[in-house]
Amino acid sequence: MPAPDLLTAELTLTGRITAASNATFLGSIGHTTVVYKPIAGEQPLWDFPNGFLAHREVAAYLVSEVLGWNVVPCTWLRDGPFGEGMVQLWQETDPDQNAVDLVASDDVPEIGWKHVLEGQDENGRMVALIHEDSPALRRMAVFDAVVNNADRKGDHILAMSDGHRHGVDHGLTFHRDHKLRTVLWGWLGDALTAEERDGIDRVSEGLRGELGRNLADLLSAEEIASVAARCARLRLAGRFPAPSGQMSAVPWPLF
Repeated sequence: MPAPDLLTAELTLTGRITAASNATFLGSIGHTTVVYKPIAGEQPLWDFPNGFLAHREVAAYLVSEVLGWNVVPCTWLRDGPFGEGMVQLWQETDPDQNAVDLVASDDVPEIGWKHVLEGQDENGRMVALIHEDSPALRRMAVFDAVVNNADRKGDHILAMSDGHRHGVDHGLTFHRDHKLRTVLWGWLGDALTAEERDGIDRVSEGLRGELGRNLADLLSAEEIASVAARCARLRLAGRFPAPSGQMSAVPWPLF
């Protein structure tokens, strides 16, 4: 959890992130740069009618912490200039790295990348959606399956200079129904590693203890039960899940 001063010191807004669909601000708490998403700025969603997106963002961070993979940057609830909202530590990314990319279909790298799908760009040229084949991104894909992330766009993956990958924008998570929409389908059907299985087991165990108690302040009992059910299904299958249902398997836009 954040240092005490990040919970109580004044949050000053320094800008607005206009590309976001909900009110999202850049701010500072002392010398610490943060992202602030007030609950008052959330737009109603027909498929997520209950609860608050800010609560789901914090819940995603709590699950990330129990997994132990540092997928989600430190995220918490606190008061701000527009009322209570989600606050998250800002991450400085490496502009020269892209974990997810669109390339010409005949230019897909043979090593180090996973092919997801193909389509046509605005000029009618065939392009391929690809993502890197890295342990950090695999862990993010497992995390997304556990929290049922309905919006893993390419731009929601932050490429850090040291090779780490952070995931952000987790307001569309924890739905009781299958909602997994992601650009990270490259490992579909692959066996989970021992490390990945252990992470899922930590979440299952945590749901019966402190994690479950903390999530109870943020999610409904039915949503928490669905997390437990997803973990059980993942462990039983022992593999990365496949798309199901009639909905699109990828978010739109992709980035």
